[in-house]
Amino acid sequence: MIFPEVKIINHDVFTDFRGDLWTLWHKDRFEPHLDFVHDKVSTSRKNVIRGIHGDNKSWKLISCLYGELYFVVVDNRISSENYLKWDSLILDGKKRQSILIPPNFGNGFLVLSYESVFHYKWAYEGNYPDIQDQFTLKWNDPNIDIEWPISNPILQKRDK
Repeated sequence: MIFPEVKIINHDVFTDFRGDLWTLWHKDRFEPHLDFVHDKVSTSRKNVIRGIHGDNKSWKLISCLYGELYFVVVDNRISSENYLKWDSLILDGKKRQSILIPPNFGNGFLVLSYESVFHYKWAYEGNYPDIQDQFTLKWNDPNIDIEWPISNPILQKRDK
């Protein structure tokens, strides 16, 4: 990841004949200064792009629990030398990685697998930064020029 503010977390996994067990977050181990206040889960199907959304106050700890995602992060800090630069990685249910996104960074993803389960923990002060408090960057904005591995994704109205 080109942004030093964005952290990739590789989780320890215990595997035996029954399957896997791993910890997504523990306050004594991962970013103890953050006060996570709620979790969200989305399920999506192949060729769906969700995002690119963000806000100026929340931290998000993001994991793909099932499936495979082309995950994109965009720096939306106007004063940053990386303003509107982007980076990507593959998040999937097998790598057991999470990514910690700070405020003023947008994130979005394309579902590469037949279906996916996307989990994120939110840390913020005050009220939840819902749609009216978020920014949306267009998935195919030529000023950002993200190299998506799709030309005709499934999008909601907000992301078109």
